[in-house]
Amino acid sequence: MFEENQDSMNRMLKENEEFRRLYNQHQQLEKRVIAAENGTAPMEDLALNQLKKEKLHFKDQLTRIMEDHSVN
Repeated sequence: MFEENQDSMNRMLKENEEFRRLYNQHQQLEKRVIAAENGTAPMEDLALNQLKKEKLHFKDQLTRIMEDHSVN
């Protein structure tokens, strides 16, 4: 995530508490999605799709913060 802006992301993780909180939540959801897809933490498709939607929501928020930060 945000590989093309690694420096900016690292700076945001250090400087912005909200960004760090959202990023950590996104990472936790990412781990759960991967575990479900790999079969190590099986779940129903509906639950997996909900996790993916939540993960995308956090990514959208992170993207918005990054964009706002780059404008300022």
